[in-house]
Amino acid sequence: MSPAIFVDALQAELQNLQYGESPPELYDPIRYIMSLGGKRMRPLLTLMAASLFTDHWQKAVRPALGVEVFHNFTLMHDDIMDQAPLRRGQPTVHEKWNGNVAILSGDVMLVNAYQLLLDVETERLKPVLERFSRTAAEVCEGQQMDMNFETRWDVTESEYIDMIRLKTSVLLGYALELGGLIAGADAETTRHLYEGGMNIGIGFQLKDDLLDVYGDPAKFGKQVGGDIIANKKTFLLIEALQQAKGPLLAELTGWLTKTEFDKREKVEAITSIYDQLGIRQQTEARINDYFARGFVNFDQIKANTDRKNVLIQFTRQLVERES
Repeated sequence: MSPAIFVDALQAELQNLQYGESPPELYDPIRYIMSLGGKRMRPLLTLMAASLFTDHWQKAVRPALGVEVFHNFTLMHDDIMDQAPLRRGQPTVHEKWNGNVAILSGDVMLVNAYQLLLDVETERLKPVLERFSRTAAEVCEGQQMDMNFETRWDVTESEYIDMIRLKTSVLLGYALELGGLIAGADAETTRHLYEGGMNIGIGFQLKDDLLDVYGDPAKFGKQVGGDIIANKKTFLLIEALQQAKGPLLAELTGWLTKTEFDKREKVEAITSIYDQLGIRQQTEARINDYFARGFVNFDQIKANTDRKNVLIQFTRQLVERES
C-alpha cells in the first residue's frame, strides 16, 4: 500500500472540510492557515497506523484531520506568542488580520478538532477523547515550559528533553496511537505506537536544533543560525553551557549577554565553540538514540509485515530529511 493513497484521501477530505461561514473574519483565517500546506505528517501517520489492523482505514480520515487541525491551532497561537511574521513563507494570521482574530479563530479550530475526533465508533470514543484531551494539555504544558526557559540560564538537559517531549512529541505519539485505537488494536500495541511516535518526535526536534546550526541553508528552509541569534535554549546551547570552562565559557556567555552584535559574527563564534566542545557529535548521537528507540517500538508491533514496512519506510524518510 503506497503512502500516496493516504495522501490522496486526506487531501480530498481537507477540500471538503467545513469550518463555518459567518462571520467570515472568524472562519477565513482558519481556511487560510489550513491552506498553507505542510507535511501533513501527523494525519498520515494516523492512517498508516490504522491500516496496520484494518482494511477500513478510511474511517480514520476525519479523526486524523482533527489532529492536523489541532496542530495548526497550536501554530496559530504560537505565532502570536512569538510575534512571528511568517508561517511557511506567508504572513501569519495575526499579521494578516490581527492578534484578537488569531486568538478567536484558534479557539474555534480547537472546537473543530474535537468535532472531527467525534467521528469514531461509539465504543472507541471515550479513549480517543480522553487521550486527546490529555495530549492537548501536555502540549500547552510544554509551551509554557519553553516560555519559562527564556528567562533561565540553568536549564538542564533532562528539563529540555521533557519540554520538547510535551511541546511536540506527544502529539506525534498520539497521532499513531489514534490510528491504533480507531482500528481496535490492543493496549500493548497502542502503547508501542505512542512510544514509537514520541521517541521519533524527540529525535525530530533535536535534529531541528542541529540543522539550525549545521544545516544547508538551501535545504533547511529558514535562516541557519536563527536560534543562536535569538539566544534560544536548544539542546546544543544547553550542553555547551554545561560543558564549557574557563575562557571558552567566558566567550560563550559574552556573546549571550551582548545586546548589539553582528549576526554572522555571533553565529560563527558560537558555532566554533560548539565545534571545540564536540557538541555536534553529541547531538547526533542523541538524535540517533531516540530514532533507534522509536524503531524498536515499531518492531514490537504485531501486524502485517508489508503494511508495517510502509509505516517504517515513511518514518525513515522523515528521519533522513534535511529540512
